[in-house]
Amino acid sequence: MTAGRPSRGQIHLAAHVPGADGTTVWADPRSRSQIAFSSFEHLARTAERGCFDFLLLAEGLRLREHKGRIHDSDVVGRPESLTVLNALAAVTGRIGLAATVDATFSEPYELARRLATLDHLSAGRAAWNVGTSSDALTGENFRRGGYLDRADRYPRAAEFIDVARELWDSWTPDGVPRPIAHRGQHFDIAGEFTVPRSPQGYPVVIQAGVSGEGRECAARTADVLFSRWGDGSCPPGGHSTPQGALEDGRAFYADVKGRLAKYGRDPDDLRIMPGVSVVLGDTAAEAQERAAEIRRQQVSPQNALLALEQLWGADLSSYDPDGPFPDVDPVPDPALGQGGTRRADTVARAEKWRALSREKGLSIRQTMIEASPRQSFVGTPEAVAADLETVVRQDAADGFVLVPHLTPGGLDEFVDRVVPLLQERRAFRTEYRGTTLRSHLGLPDPAWTGRPAG
Repeated sequence: MTAGRPSRGQIHLAAHVPGADGTTVWADPRSRSQIAFSSFEHLARTAERGCFDFLLLAEGLRLREHKGRIHDSDVVGRPESLTVLNALAAVTGRIGLAATVDATFSEPYELARRLATLDHLSAGRAAWNVGTSSDALTGENFRRGGYLDRADRYPRAAEFIDVARELWDSWTPDGVPRPIAHRGQHFDIAGEFTVPRSPQGYPVVIQAGVSGEGRECAARTADVLFSRWGDGSCPPGGHSTPQGALEDGRAFYADVKGRLAKYGRDPDDLRIMPGVSVVLGDTAAEAQERAAEIRRQQVSPQNALLALEQLWGADLSSYDPDGPFPDVDPVPDPALGQGGTRRADTVARAEKWRALSREKGLSIRQTMIEASPRQSFVGTPEAVAADLETVVRQDAADGFVLVPHLTPGGLDEFVDRVVPLLQERRAFRTEYRGTTLRSHLGLPDPAWTGRPAG
């Protein structure tokens, strides 16, 4: 059962284990295996020691590549997320277990069954982060190939969630299965679900997306919105100020929360938790120095060229990463799918980067480092704790999903140095008060609808 909802201003915390992005730093001597179970176990136990709501695993259905070359920051060989979480359920007792699974390249019956199984095995700690891929590169790994029209991404995802909930709801609270029949635009399903109603009723649904479509889908269907912090005030080649990020966060928060009423939902039925990175230091200057070094590690010479090639749509391997920017205009890569970046946006971004390079006399790699997003919160533990509390109390977020740059020890310092300060400020729990992920998030248990089949 869900515990009482937390008092206003209480922070929610989660951790994200990245896979296909530029966050992970491989060169750091503290970096260990990105695929060994011991790494996932360390991260999960650390997050649980810190009383985090959940651990979220990233999922990539295809390694990022350009012209046959794989990005050297991507995790090669990452095991399937739900399988890892089933194993973590046996070595943890409270932390929520969230998997990113793509709704474009999955089927409702099969995925609903796997998620319900995880919810049973973990005694009510399962969550699904709904992926909505549309690109042709990912599609090549599946029989139907190609890509999903971008306009169909969220309608398919919304119908997918509806079907999954029909399946989870098809067993009565007394343990009686009922047949279902669903006929919609994307799915045509008839039969009986094989897994009884799970401890949470429905696993927690997480939606990642900040577009208008993404916000609307989250307002209609999600329990948690995994957003991005500070993007609205951080154009390419520029950087958001802390105050700018706070104002942007408040506007985003108000917009999304304001959409829930039309679906008969209360603002507290959805938790907004942006992904953030944190860099700590004993002094503000030390923290800034560490943050700058991490960005240099994240943008390797190869990564700088590959990021440029993706934007330019051309082979730039002959360019020196430590040399000047290309003087030719980009051509967007059609393989990125119908939903790819528009040519006008691509040219505009390229020109901003080129102007940044000319203005500061930067090489390709230096420009990409300069243009890369700044870490979200940089400072002493005391300063970071105060900033996190301010964001939540100012209605710019309900909490945060930490994205560490190191595996498996990337959460240790935050849990050891920041969490106790948040607890002293009474802004964060000192112990779990419930057993399910819904209880950690202060979300209501879904009522059994009892809706008839068909």
